[in-house]
Amino acid sequence: MSTESPKSWRTQFTPWRAAGTRTESGATADDVVRDTGWVFNNETGKSLTLADFVRTGDDEVRRFMKHFGLTSERLATSTLLEIGSGIGRMTVAFTNMCAQVVATDVDAAFLERCHQTIAIHGRPDRLTTVHVADGRSLAVSSDTVDHVFSYIVLQHCQHDDALALTSEAIRVTRRGGTIMLNYRTWVPLDVLLVPLGSLVRLLWRLPVIGKPLSTKRWATRFGWQANRLSPDEVLGHLVRHGEMQKLSSVKVLHSHRRTRSVRHTGVEIGVLKRTNRSHWWLVAEVVK
Repeated sequence: MSTESPKSWRTQFTPWRAAGTRTESGATADDVVRDTGWVFNNETGKSLTLADFVRTGDDEVRRFMKHFGLTSERLATSTLLEIGSGIGRMTVAFTNMCAQVVATDVDAAFLERCHQTIAIHGRPDRLTTVHVADGRSLAVSSDTVDHVFSYIVLQHCQHDDALALTSEAIRVTRRGGTIMLNYRTWVPLDVLLVPLGSLVRLLWRLPVIGKPLSTKRWATRFGWQANRLSPDEVLGHLVRHGEMQKLSSVKVLHSHRRTRSVRHTGVEIGVLKRTNRSHWWLVAEVVK
């Protein structure tokens, strides 16, 4: 495997490299959010503040935890690992809810800013950060966390990397814990979006226009969607690697705007309100 940073050999990480460079500047936390907010939750605007940024994460975390059946009492004694923390938009809420939080990301600069975000709005004494240096594995011991959460992150990984991180989520989770992983799947518009995304990633490689183009919100929305994974693809991967038997109460949750089924038995299909039509969730208990 290459020893280079994943940002140098996985083109879809180009916007993160550009945003990560900005976070290393001496700018204030509010300035960083205004410069890079489009990377993490599509928020933009000169009046955007770190507090606003974090507040959107707080609201989403509370909603997801409620839907996934994780009560505040259960979280209060748990260790949660977040795949793709960025500068801490949702991590803040997790540090306020959980006993310990492990924030992971492919960009080390984001993790430094994540510490700063948590210091202002969260519980820094509960935070540990881990750099996902190869883009596909977690430098965390097996069976050491209670829950793994990832939202709008795996779609930005290469196909095989997203599947590898799915396996990693199961590996690091203790018996009785929960995995909550969000993926992007196929929609009719992908007939146009996928080729456009490939074109944008090619343009990012060009020495003159690539760098400035990677900081444009419209370009990133095409270029960083690096894979489409259906529930059957993910479940099939878990079956082939003997990991499906490590799970129980497996649920595939999707938008109310589409009908979904899976080939695999023993999987519950459900609807999660306010879910994008192209997104779905894998939620399961680990029983290994």
